[in-house]
Amino acid sequence: MPNPLYDRFFGKHAGKDTPFLHLPDGSLVTHDAFLKTAARIAHVLSEGGLAPGDRLAAQVQKSPMALALYAACVQAGIVFLPLNTAYTVDELRYFIENSGAKTVICDAASETLLAPVAAEMSARLETLNADGSGSLSERAGEMPDTYPTVNRTEDDLAAFLYTSGTTGRSKGAMLTQGNLISNAATLAKHWRFTSSDVLLHALPIFHTHGLFVATNVTLEAGSSMIFLPKFDLEAILAFMPKATTMMGVPTFYTRLLQDERFTRELASHMRLFVSGSAPLLADTHQEFEERTGHRILERYGMTETNMNTSNPYDGERRAGTVGFPLPGVELKITDPETGGTLPDGTVGQIEVRGPNVFKGYWQMPDKTAAELRQDGFFITGDLGMIDEDGYVHIVGRNKDLIISGGYNIYPKEIELVLDAQPGVLESAVIGVPHADFGETVLGVLVPENGRAPDLDAILQSTGGSLARFKHPRKLVVVDSLPRNTMGKVQKNILREQYKDVFANA
Repeated sequence: MPNPLYDRFFGKHAGKDTPFLHLPDGSLVTHDAFLKTAARIAHVLSEGGLAPGDRLAAQVQKSPMALALYAACVQAGIVFLPLNTAYTVDELRYFIENSGAKTVICDAASETLLAPVAAEMSARLETLNADGSGSLSERAGEMPDTYPTVNRTEDDLAAFLYTSGTTGRSKGAMLTQGNLISNAATLAKHWRFTSSDVLLHALPIFHTHGLFVATNVTLEAGSSMIFLPKFDLEAILAFMPKATTMMGVPTFYTRLLQDERFTRELASHMRLFVSGSAPLLADTHQEFEERTGHRILERYGMTETNMNTSNPYDGERRAGTVGFPLPGVELKITDPETGGTLPDGTVGQIEVRGPNVFKGYWQMPDKTAAELRQDGFFITGDLGMIDEDGYVHIVGRNKDLIISGGYNIYPKEIELVLDAQPGVLESAVIGVPHADFGETVLGVLVPENGRAPDLDAILQSTGGSLARFKHPRKLVVVDSLPRNTMGKVQKNILREQYKDVFANA
């Protein structure tokens, strides 16, 4: 039966003993072996009661089995919901409940904590560990290595990725098969991927960058990946001579540059370095080129759209810009008040339209209508401009989203935790520049009258409620927060005031 996403990325590799995953221990997973594992998992999912269109939530460590779980969901027509491994149980409860996930996959270490949540939501719970063990693997080992691929169309949902603005709860961005196919096909062609490429993959696979960009592009081109569990400098340096391409966040590149072993000779086998998920400093561009002779290719995307723009493969990769709209993607700068298109050189909100743009937010028709226009243009929430040469510049955000090390952080969530702390009257959370992470989290606190908040205790208390990457890196105390005439906190003033607080970090 036709299943466009499975057929395009997975099915075409069936029976091929070509390399797919090169693992750190020196072992190899072929395309065919990978697909047989995915088929076994698909049997487990369907026999566990999942039907096409049902949702599966997975909070698991990166591993070949975790990636095969994604393939299994595609083959069985199940909507895949990957979740950040740093999320706490309180955070996971919302995602599971909101998505209506019928099955939850977690690390065995989290089973005791998640079991009551899954039971409350009437969701089946299976375990999958980083080493490939767990109840899901045990059950899969008893299943056939072929599975009757479920009939799907390009308009059917393939995945949910949760995102958010600066207020309210997270939103489930609905991505279709067509969204994922179009973007990977465009990127593979635009970035000149072929079956000869070997991608150095150190990104997480719960995020669009590592899963729907890096992995899907590799599958589209028939390439292979050096599949590392995480960014580890020693591993990156060891495996780079065996790779041809790398995708990373700015932190990857700044840490490489800090090591004198990262040389032009070491990078001589590489043809492409791609950066995204957070702004790359112009200084990093320059230093990287001077060290290696390579100019990093920076691009721009988001959860709801995957990739929208890219600096050119051939031609000038201009530092401080995210290049041009990708083929098939329309991008315009509009007036936030009127929605009218603004001339080049003028800063406004970025809107995009194309086959990559998501279907809408799960069970949020009002929010979908507010951000996804009837003509198909999506209001990204980012502020930018197009220069006289057509390059797109991202100059800020009209939302207060913080992007640190490639992770999206939503201030309101942290502010709710800080506001509840003893001695705190109110708080404002902002992102401030950080050389390693692009941005990092700063909490600005207003104390209750006559009280002095214990900053060390407050920082410690955030650990129980928030994932580590959301923790404020520093807290400062002020008498009051700057506000406009309508009483809205002027975070732009705070960002300007504290922009250099980590200048020497």
